[in-house]
Amino acid sequence: MKKLLVITGPTASGKTAYAIRLARELGTEILSCDSRQFYRELRIGVARPTDDELAAAPHHFIACRSVTEPYNISDYEHDALALLDQLFLSHDVVLAVGGSGLYVDALRLGVSAMPDPTPELRAHLQQMPIEEKRARLRMLDPDYYARVDLRNPVRLQRALEVCLMTGRPYSQVLASQQPQPRPFDVELRVLGTPWSTFLPMSPDELRQRIDRRVDQMVADGLLGEVQGLLPHRNLSTLRTVGYRELFPVLDGTESLQSAIQNVKLNTWHYARKQLTWMRRYQ
Repeated sequence: MKKLLVITGPTASGKTAYAIRLARELGTEILSCDSRQFYRELRIGVARPTDDELAAAPHHFIACRSVTEPYNISDYEHDALALLDQLFLSHDVVLAVGGSGLYVDALRLGVSAMPDPTPELRAHLQQMPIEEKRARLRMLDPDYYARVDLRNPVRLQRALEVCLMTGRPYSQVLASQQPQPRPFDVELRVLGTPWSTFLPMSPDELRQRIDRRVDQMVADGLLGEVQGLLPHRNLSTLRTVGYRELFPVLDGTESLQSAIQNVKLNTWHYARKQLTWMRRYQ
């Protein structure tokens, strides 16, 4: 049977280099499972593979959409499965790479069937301040609260919708969903964690790699990239670590050095949430 080999791990754990090396050895292609590398306008701040890396192995779902185009996890699952049907005609193994846990699991297991909220509930939650959303989620589902990106209003809202519609914690609803059958085998490799079989890494080493990566992003022109995104700053896609911290610099309300430290700290917080999510793969 054909195989999808999924490479995942926290940010800055070396997934891109590992996947390219493996793709070249296997003579195959790579699907991105990174929910921010989809967007053409985001390059430096999302650590998009370089031109040389993209040339080293065929990649898909990299810089394929604009930040102004709606694209959700169900769209991704549909598009990725359709592409895999084509790639498996000429490859026995295809790689999928990324650290966005929901997108990795959507590809491996399928998007969970969740109840749609009433228009009234959705409108009510949309008007709720993000601080109140966090507080409600912490009360209703502390397990999911511990691993979700608390600055992502879309994910906070969806979790609250499901909690309130089902009367159950969102994390329990996710866990109770049965994996959808796939016409291929799936192998999962987790990098960059203390328990990884492939490229294990201590938390201290991972944090040092994050700090070095952020410094390199700044040297590569991250502030200029963020400046070019000012017209789109209110889009949920731009409420992303590496971008949201630098908008105040352009507003003149924060120093660049302070913002860089915030990027490093928030990236580390995000990596810790990824590690929490990935413990389920042990």
